[in-house]
Amino acid sequence: MAQISKDMIIADIINTDTALASILMSSGMHCIGCPSSQAETLEEASMVHGIDINVLTEKLNEFLALKAQ
Repeated sequence: MAQISKDMIIADIINTDTALASILMSSGMHCIGCPSSQAETLEEASMVHGIDINVLTEKLNEFLALKAQ
């Protein structure tokens, strides 16, 4: 099962599972389609948007864990 970490690039997270984009967007990261955001780490993008990185990482990994069941 894939795991998401705070040092992963946004583009790599979306490539892991495109459904993760909706979790990022619903968490307040509405610019995931922007070319510059594709090169940011999850931690960098979270800081810019004022999102708790630990909560977001947990949501993303919970989704992947449920999908793997």
